[in-house]
Amino acid sequence: VQLQASGGGSVQAGGSLRLSCADSRRTFTNNGVGWFRQAPGKEREFVAGINWNGASTTYKDSVKGRFTISRDNAKNMVYLQMDSLKSEDTAVYVCAAARTAAVVSQKSLYRYWGKGTLVTVSS
Repeated sequence: VQLQASGGGSVQAGGSLRLSCADSRRTFTNNGVGWFRQAPGKEREFVAGINWNGASTTYKDSVKGRFTISRDNAKNMVYLQMDSLKSEDTAVYVCAAARTAAVVSQKSLYRYWGKGTLVTVSS
């Protein structure tokens, strides 16, 4: 599995961005997928996760109602729609494929990590 996140950029507070996670080897169809982020000087933290078929999702409390994770297995893509962005959302966002088909939030349950994309939100 080789994952690549894209779609980051600079946006004003209150704006929106849509991140994409592509699996170039087309093998994460049967895996849960998660989005994590790491701000400067902080540990990587879980943001959102989705199970293998998209039927189950989970979110970090601070992004609930603002972020939406989805997937298109036919295209081998996972997305993170981010609305009402805040300055505290500024971070490098990374997608990862879980060791399981379920939706999980623990970093230790993720096996494959992609390269990140930078999101900068200015107030």
